Amino acid sequence: MFQTGKSRRIRLEQGFTLIELMVVILIIGLLATIVVQNLRSATDRAKRVKAQADIAQIKSGLDRYYLDAGSYPTTDQGLNALVSQPSTGNVPSDWQGPYLEKIPPDPWGHSYVYQSDGTDGYTLKSLGPHGVEGDGNIDGSTS
Repeated sequence: MFQTGKSRRIRLEQGFTLIELMVVILIIGLLATIVVQNLRSATDRAKRVKAQADIAQIKSGLDRYYLDAGSYPTTDQGLNALVSQPSTGNVPSDWQGPYLEKIPPDPWGHSYVYQSDGTDGYTLKSLGPHGVEGDGNIDGSTS
């Protein structure tokens, strides 16, 4: 009927209850979720910064091309005109390239979008993580 001190101590020392284990697992799960979300947002920020750096490098190559050729490459010539001399369209007579070693893909694996009629302006952008026109675009256009 009455428990002695020794038998009560044995019962208390048998282990954790199911509720205690569930609370600990819940706390670990919440902490893991917070850490993963922070890592994901840091990775997204790093990719955006990388895309902005790539765009700045491509813009520099486009500006050097413009100084030598007197115009920007056309959409048909594309960014490849910075790597090798174009053979179609408005072919520059004083091509001093290559202006870039290679055209990198954006951090999400897509090509940078370049459009120009060969005059004073162009559109240069990354379509962002989704690869489609929208809010995630990183724009480096000039006009």
